[in-house]
Amino acid sequence: MMNKQELYEYLEKKQVWHEITEHGAVYNMEELSKIQLPYPEADAKNLFVRDDKRRDYYLITVKGDKRVDLKAFKRTYNTRSLTFVSAEELMELMGLIPGAVTPFGLLNDTQCRIKLFLDNGFSGGLIGVHPNDNTATVWLYTDDLVGLIRESGHEVQLVEL
Repeated sequence: MMNKQELYEYLEKKQVWHEITEHGAVYNMEELSKIQLPYPEADAKNLFVRDDKRRDYYLITVKGDKRVDLKAFKRTYNTRSLTFVSAEELMELMGLIPGAVTPFGLLNDTQCRIKLFLDNGFSGGLIGVHPNDNTATVWLYTDDLVGLIRESGHEVQLVEL
């Protein structure tokens, strides 16, 4: 499982431009809103959900101030009923704790069980996500993030959420 430092080294190895903002641990968007961030408009919120049969897992990443209607998501993407993933499943699939959910966690999902649905509001610009740890935010270009996730074998859909 790739930790924060290993992720930083991975980004360097891949020669991906990024900027790091270290901060105290945050567990939700309200706590994050109290931190001075260099690009608050690019901050991401992540919802990790699964279907009721534990067959399909989805990471839904949107702008920090957006709300996600899971019933509408279910209808639009023709999924079974959705529920949030437990802390145990989060650790098992991505090696993360609650509050540290991030698209970078997919790099730890070696079986590629999780599909990423990324809000196209990030397209062509920056995105800020945790580096597999909720004590920092990594800023990088959305296209670079999508490329890294796809390179790992995961399905990524850029969608209107």
